[in-house]
Parts: sequence; C-alpha cells; structure tokens
Amino acid sequence: MYPEPTRHTPAERAVTAYQPTPIPPTVIHPAPVVPVQPGTVPAVASIVLPDGRVVTGYAIDAVPPEPVAAKPAVSRTAVNVALGGVGFLAVCGGLLLLTSFIAALTAFIGQLIILAAVIFGGWIAVQVLGPSGHQGGTTVNIRKAVIKRNHFRS
Repeated sequence: MYPEPTRHTPAERAVTAYQPTPIPPTVIHPAPVVPVQPGTVPAVASIVLPDGRVVTGYAIDAVPPEPVAAKPAVSRTAVNVALGGVGFLAVCGGLLLLTSFIAALTAFIGQLIILAAVIFGGWIAVQVLGPSGHQGGTTVNIRKAVIKRNHFRS
C-alpha cells in the first residue's frame, strides 16, 4: 500500500511524509429505472463534489428516533423497599401475637403449678394436722398388770 521508505538518517526520518495514492475517477453507470406508482416517487437530490463531480441520488428522509419509554414516577427499588417494609411489619405483628400467646401460656402453666401446690399442700396439712381417732401419744393396753412402786410386772 505505502511505498517502502528509503534509508535516511534519524533527522531525515523525523520529517518523512507519505502522500496517499489518489483513486482514479470511475465511470458511473446509470441505475436501471424501476417503475413506481405515480405520486410515490421520492425526491432526487444532486450534490456537487469539490473536484467537480456530481453525485445524484434519492433524498432520504431522516428517521425520527423512537420515543424513549417514560420512566415510572417511582423507582422499582423504592417499591421493593416499601413492600419489604410492609412484609416486615406483618411479620412483626405476627411475632408480637406469638410472644403474647407464649407469655399467656407461661402464666397459665405457672398458675396451674401454684394451684396444684396449694391443693396438694392443703391435703398434706389436713392429713397431718386434722382430727383422728387418737390425739397423739402411745396407747398401751394394760391387762392383769400390777403396778407397785413404779415397777411394771405382768
């Protein structure tokens, strides 16, 4: 593509410039005419190049860019955070009910234990302290016994 540079000194190599090879003009053949419906023929435009050549072609209308999709007023991240907060509040409410239930169950079991202790303790107290056939002490049946001077003989 480019001609091979000749051997120059470093000072000469610093100013070596390459010129591009000009492209020879080509003969432009007219394009075949395609029949089109009347009224739909696009406009033809011609442009004169700086070297005097004329380029003719159909004018192309600029395609308008597609409209940018409107962004929602609220970002998806904000919606996700809000939904997470609602879910967290729902869980906290359920946990609050669960802890209330556990506290009530614990209090109920504690009251049952106290009630059992009172009833059982009362039953034991009645058994120990209640009236019975004898009032305490030892009952001794003495038959044909003779007691003389604090000696017991049978």
